[in-house]
Amino acid sequence: MTSEAKVPKILHLHSTFAPGGKELRAVQLMNAFGDELSHTIVSGMPDQLGARDHISRGVNAAFPASFPSLTGLPTPGRMVAIAKAMKPFDLVLTYNWGAMNAVMAHTVFCDPLKLPPLIHHEDGFNEDEADQLKSSRNWFRRIALRRTHQLVVPSRVLEQIAHNAWQQPREQVSRIPNGIATAKFAGKADPKGFRVVKRTGERWVGTLAGLRPVKQLTMMVRAFAQLPENWQLVILGEGPDREAIKAVADDLEVSHRVHLPGAVTEPEKLIGMFDIFALSSKSEQFPLSVVEAMAAGLPVAAPDVGDIRTILSEPNRALIAAPDNVDALANTLDALAANPDLRAQLGAANRERAAEHFDETRMIASYRALYWGAMEQGA
Repeated sequence: MTSEAKVPKILHLHSTFAPGGKELRAVQLMNAFGDELSHTIVSGMPDQLGARDHISRGVNAAFPASFPSLTGLPTPGRMVAIAKAMKPFDLVLTYNWGAMNAVMAHTVFCDPLKLPPLIHHEDGFNEDEADQLKSSRNWFRRIALRRTHQLVVPSRVLEQIAHNAWQQPREQVSRIPNGIATAKFAGKADPKGFRVVKRTGERWVGTLAGLRPVKQLTMMVRAFAQLPENWQLVILGEGPDREAIKAVADDLEVSHRVHLPGAVTEPEKLIGMFDIFALSSKSEQFPLSVVEAMAAGLPVAAPDVGDIRTILSEPNRALIAAPDNVDALANTLDALAANPDLRAQLGAANRERAAEHFDETRMIASYRALYWGAMEQGA
């Protein structure tokens, strides 16, 4: 930490700052730390800044347009420019593959330029690595991560990938499970102003997800289509797959029961309206939406990917679906839809587990110790 800095200056380098899991966790930590830190946030996709709407008033956050681009070939000129732009800060935080050029720039120039410590966060993969990791990226990560203060992952699966595929020493990898304010999700739903009305006798399958191919929401529509007429599917989120989802709903003649009201800024006010929470993703690691659903007392229908099995309560694990299998997900949805007592039992067990293991207080304390420890070591 620089001696003259009254408030530590943190540089965040994101692949995107659209409101997804890693971005909202970063905002969650910013809000928790309040005025103890100041933040400069850069998105590899400059037009994707929707997560800024979730930053609390009073948090010092800037979004400079002049920072060197995080995307493109790692040419020497670009690497030097990125490295020099890190120098005024007390700590650099990088996120996912989209910021790996910056990690490489830091590793190459950290000594000659006397750069601040860097902590890298990996939260999962897009559709281009959902089935298999790319060997070229594995090699790049192995080299780029050599001089990081720490690599942070939220899941056991990613922890093993970090050790094995990326060859990171065990002492250099920290697994910090994601956490939420569980009490906020345990309250009664408040759908005031929501675009979809839940009518008497209706039951809802719901999800919160970016409308991207890796989430396989067209598969969710196919699995849902077999449920009785009083069941509705509500997909909260935005993304490029909106029209594909609507097209599948039209083909299956369930478009009147499939609703896409867009992204929401306060999911805790709406998730309690669901009767079943569902995921259909091809790849996940530690999805916060599952923990939010558990805290709201919901049963979960989801594939066996990432850490989902270990996140769920023991009774709910018995209904976890085979990955990438529409029939398996349909069977899970059908079993839950047909049995309200089972839904209540699983929801109660999930709520108890979320409160005990995944409240945000533990996560925030872990990140506080990591970030401040890095700055003290780099002072």
